[in-house]
Parts: sequence; C-alpha cells; structure tokens
Amino acid sequence: MNHAIYEQVKDLISLQTGNMPTTVDEMLGFYEIKNNQRQLLSLSLTNYTYHKQAAHGMTYIKSLTFDFDNEEICQLNDLFTPGANYVQRISELVELQIIQRDIPLLGEFTGIRPDQDFYIADKSLVIYFQLYEITPYVVGLPMFPISVFDLVDIIDEQSPLSRMAVNN
Repeated sequence: MNHAIYEQVKDLISLQTGNMPTTVDEMLGFYEIKNNQRQLLSLSLTNYTYHKQAAHGMTYIKSLTFDFDNEEICQLNDLFTPGANYVQRISELVELQIIQRDIPLLGEFTGIRPDQDFYIADKSLVIYFQLYEITPYVVGLPMFPISVFDLVDIIDEQSPLSRMAVNN
C-alpha cells in the first residue's frame, strides 16, 4: 500500500515537471482519506504546481482504492459484475448531473473511459475528471457523486463497492 501511494505521488510530480521548459515556482501536495471503513481505504492525492510566468497553476488528482479483503488495488472495472455495461450506466448518470447542475463543457460529453478516475466515499462512487478534460478551467475539477444504490444491480458482490451498499 505504501509503495503504491509513493509511486502515485512520483507520477504526479513527473506529470507536472516532465518535459516542461519552465521553472517550477511552487509545488504543493495533499492527500484526503475519502473512505476508511468496511475493509476499504480510498484516498485522493492532489498535486498543484505553478510554473514561472504561467497564467495559472495546474492541479491533478489521482486516487487509490485498496480492498483489504481481496488484498488488491481496485480499478473501476473491478467494482462491477463481468460483462456489466458500467461505462454506459455511469456515463448516463454523469450526463444527467451535467444537465441538472448546468456544468459548462468544452465539447460534447461522450461518456466516461473504462478506466475513469474515481474514489469511493461512504455510499457513493465519485467519478471525476482532470482540469480541461471535459470542462473549462474555471469549473475546477468536476466531480460526480453517484449513489451505490443507483448501481446496485451491476455491482459485483465480491467487490468493495458491494460492502458500501449494505445498510447497517
């Protein structure tokens, strides 16, 4: 677990500094525990970097979700039953929130990627996008909480998301 966190932080730093022709004036790193219950740890790692004479700084977030029962790092597809069209279901739920929340887009929303960034927070699967991925910078990092109860029919019973869908 510690090694995975270390590697993810290194990747974020590299993303901010690799192949950049400018000097870094400021770099800040943060983490947030999003969930630490029911044998599941989900956390987000944030890196903000400002390059000399840039118009503004850049922020990236990456998350890690550890399933202690299965002793693995979860990918988005690990949360759903094999063959379930989770990409379409989640894309529809995200698109509905985009409309309801009147979120401005850079182009047409075509859906999430099968490996979309996510974390688990209590009884929600939170899908998020990086800056400029689907929205203008002014929107920030768009995050879309989806209740596990909206996905319960496609959640793999062995996945940690299934544990979050239990009311106890």
